[in-house]
Amino acid sequence: MTVRYVAVVDIGKTNAKLALVDMDTLSEVAVRRMPNAVLTDGLYPHFDCDRLWSFIKQSLAELNAQTPVQAISVTTHGATAALLKADGSLAMPVLDYEHTGPDELTVEYDAVRPPFAETGTPRLPMGLNLAAQLFWQAKRFPEAFAEVATIVTYAQYWACRLTGIATTEVTSLGCHTDLWQPGSGRWSSLVDRMDWEPLMAPVHKAGDRLGAVLPDLAAELGLAPDMQVFCGIHDSNASLYPHLLQQTAPFSVVSTGTWVITLTVGGAADRLDLDRDCLINVNALGEPVASSRFMGGREFSSLVDGVDRCEQDDIDAVLARGIMLLPSLHPGSGPFPDRQGGWVGDERTLSGAERFAAVSLYLAMMTATCLELTGATGPAIVEGPFAKNDVYKRMLAVATGRPVLTSGGSATGTSIGAALLAAPDRVPSVEFESVERSANDGELLRYFEGWKKRVGNSQ
Repeated sequence: MTVRYVAVVDIGKTNAKLALVDMDTLSEVAVRRMPNAVLTDGLYPHFDCDRLWSFIKQSLAELNAQTPVQAISVTTHGATAALLKADGSLAMPVLDYEHTGPDELTVEYDAVRPPFAETGTPRLPMGLNLAAQLFWQAKRFPEAFAEVATIVTYAQYWACRLTGIATTEVTSLGCHTDLWQPGSGRWSSLVDRMDWEPLMAPVHKAGDRLGAVLPDLAAELGLAPDMQVFCGIHDSNASLYPHLLQQTAPFSVVSTGTWVITLTVGGAADRLDLDRDCLINVNALGEPVASSRFMGGREFSSLVDGVDRCEQDDIDAVLARGIMLLPSLHPGSGPFPDRQGGWVGDERTLSGAERFAAVSLYLAMMTATCLELTGATGPAIVEGPFAKNDVYKRMLAVATGRPVLTSGGSATGTSIGAALLAAPDRVPSVEFESVERSANDGELLRYFEGWKKRVGNSQ
């Protein structure tokens, strides 16, 4: 059967949505959204999976009633796993990776974790290394951890709720977990050292068809009894997937959301700087991808309030007064993890539009640094919210000296990438818009050069 309508469960760190994707037009034709809350009760801060599950079920039922769904796919943020009892229920809450609990065992964990050369994973704070979460949970809550029968990666947790089939998946395992060897496609030595392999659900690729929705659930939601669910994918890799199907290396995808993640196909996966938040991701085809990242979306939200555009005069005012933002606003991650950020010049004098301009310029310069670290040489394709930010895109083009592209249509993004897992024969035909250069790009380049001198070439 030719699949036309795919329901995509899309759980981001900040927001969750369920999108109905029309595979004929590769566009979202209906969407439901909700904030993704973190609960602070219980053992530790954790995601509200009960509320998310109610949202998923209600949204599936509503969208299917309007347009019959033919398949379901899932995409979520990374650095997250669900620990299940033998009956499939949660043995422990799904830990929020921004919780600092795992830092309590830094010395002990560092003594057992594999080297960067094996996993392509840098040592990250909090729970950003998934294995550090598991290590901390096992040591701090041994009685609860003793009930764990199966560990599944996060997108696959929701696929398991739908099908009853527990799996792990390569793009999620390859996302700075310390659990996976990207080069050889197998578990890391840590999994054996901790005797976790018996707990790990079978490994699948993102596009594997898991099976049908559970019969009782299908009846409850009004879904077809043979409704197929696909394994699912890490969200940044979902953004990359449409381009993997049609682009030729070298190129980079800049996935923007809570995190800005650069994924460089044909990049320098063998020459990454583990001290600057560079890592090797694994794409939907199981291949290593040089990557770098910083918390750009979170920074933007904390710095800009309600303004989403500016004029050339606002950019000119920022450049003329030399006001600039320096990294890092979230120490411990990004290309300058040990640097304390702050403003050059009096940022209190900025209007709302000027502040938007200054922050957008900063985010573009940080992205250009990330691209340099991954050995990017081809065009950069910007996905997500920043694709609508003209200041960001223009500065990124100036700072890299290479083409910056956005898709002219809607046939890209996390939901579209996840939907394509259910219909890989629908190779997208994406028309790109290139960022236009301007007569005063020289001013932007001088601003960037001044920024680089202030931050230096290292952390």
